[in-house]
Amino acid sequence: MKKMALVLSLILVCSLALIPGASAEEVVNVYNWYDYMDERVFDMFTQETGIKVNKMYFTTNEDMMVQVRVSPGAYDLVFPSDYCVERMIAENLLAEINYDNVPNAKYTSEWLLNPGYDPDNKYSVPFMWGTVGILYNTTMVEEPVESWGILWDETYADNIFMMDSIRDTMGITLKYLGYSLNTRDPKQLQEATQKLIAQKPLVKAYGVDEIKDKMALGEAALAVMWSGDALYAMDQNEDLAYAVPMEGSNIWVDPMVIPATAKNKENAEKLIDFLCRPEIAQMNCEYIWYSSPNTGAIQMMGEEYTENLTINPTQDVIDRCEWFNDIPENFMTIYNALWSQVKNAK
Repeated sequence: MKKMALVLSLILVCSLALIPGASAEEVVNVYNWYDYMDERVFDMFTQETGIKVNKMYFTTNEDMMVQVRVSPGAYDLVFPSDYCVERMIAENLLAEINYDNVPNAKYTSEWLLNPGYDPDNKYSVPFMWGTVGILYNTTMVEEPVESWGILWDETYADNIFMMDSIRDTMGITLKYLGYSLNTRDPKQLQEATQKLIAQKPLVKAYGVDEIKDKMALGEAALAVMWSGDALYAMDQNEDLAYAVPMEGSNIWVDPMVIPATAKNKENAEKLIDFLCRPEIAQMNCEYIWYSSPNTGAIQMMGEEYTENLTINPTQDVIDRCEWFNDIPENFMTIYNALWSQVKNAK
């Protein structure tokens, strides 16, 4: 009887394996930045669809790119920065999105459609966007924060946090000097490098995620910061304010993309569609503080969103900002060498 029961069990398992959708648990493998999603959203998605979300995290775009290249099939949905999408398309690393499965993409703000990094929106749907600017403590800085030049003001020696990020720090310096943050001109890049070396004695520290907490605690007067982190710090400390300088800055988007080797492409598209649902987009916007590309979510958030100029900058601020373009691998050696000069300067 035991042998017969075992045989019957094996027959049942084999029969289930032949039934579509019954052979294994439905999954979607998500590769995202740390703390870049309201975790309740994944639970809601699983409850609604039965699709389990496997979560994996990266800390830099460079790490993400390496893993997508060397681990085919490991990821179904990835959240790179805009300029990385450009590179991933060039390397044939992305699958085209079937928009029949993503009807909620209709809520994407029109000005974010057909961006330079993905001209026909074949491969990406915006998740969040924002700017780079200066977070400052109004009890320590009395003058108007209108120019990147304040970061070179000796009045604030040892009272300035700079980003430990080559593109962001080099980018804002190039804008201050009147150049494009996407320049490939060696003379302009060298001029920006020397400008940063001259500034280094004024810098309290270079950092990334930890800076927002340090500014919230009043540990410095000025910091270069992404708008969402700035808004987080401002919520903790009412003395803080944020400005995008008149010379312009970087405006960025973190889109959602599907690797070409994804094993669960339709599940990934279902999740993208779920994340584009206005009430879900609102949850994520209110959780991570960055700007939403979703017109439905913006309408639901109303004046609390539209009147907050950190998260919803005016059109003139947007117009003086630039997107980052991808830097070819061979040109990155020049960037890395220049950044080493800055970091190793005394």
